[in-house]
Amino acid sequence: MQGSTIDESKTALNYHHKVEDAVHEEHPDLRMTGVWVFLAAESMIFLGMFGAYLIYRTVSPIWPPEGTPERELLLPGINTLILISSSFVMHRGDEAIKKNDVSGLRFWYTLTAIMGAIFLGGQVYEYTNLEFGLTTNLYASSFYVLTAFHGLHVTVGLLLIISVLLRSRKPGHYSDEEHFGVEAAELYWHFVDVVWIILFILVYLL
Repeated sequence: MQGSTIDESKTALNYHHKVEDAVHEEHPDLRMTGVWVFLAAESMIFLGMFGAYLIYRTVSPIWPPEGTPERELLLPGINTLILISSSFVMHRGDEAIKKNDVSGLRFWYTLTAIMGAIFLGGQVYEYTNLEFGLTTNLYASSFYVLTAFHGLHVTVGLLLIISVLLRSRKPGHYSDEEHFGVEAAELYWHFVDVVWIILFILVYLL
């Protein structure tokens, strides 16, 4: 009697293993793509708010409206320099982790967090010393909404930085090969920085 031959490659067990191998095959890392998509969505929100501000400015015969106290530029100017500088400081942290320098990452990110906190503190101080309120006129309302919404994003950025600092305490969590959290936080912070530059020009300088 001739024995039957079994093609092991076609057995249910081997087929199952092959399917599992295909499913678990390494996929491209799309996490940064997700961050870019998120920031694109946030950009649409800010663009809408900036567009509304420009429309208000265009249709108003006088801008800011009569009776609006003059804006103080010294403190916002210093705040702007601090925030712009913090982006360069933060990038040093990204460069450090790509060299497996976790201590450098912690130093530069801690310094960035301090600068971000100073920026928020300066903004709160400005609010407490302004001579107009949220409902004074259209300019005042636009000013508070734009700057406060941006301040909310700075706060979120600070939380991301603190999260990176806390995670960096775990040995091996960040390295030259695995540092998505570091890059995502840096990209978000640069986004917040660029938005503020546009906001500062529109609201304070024009």
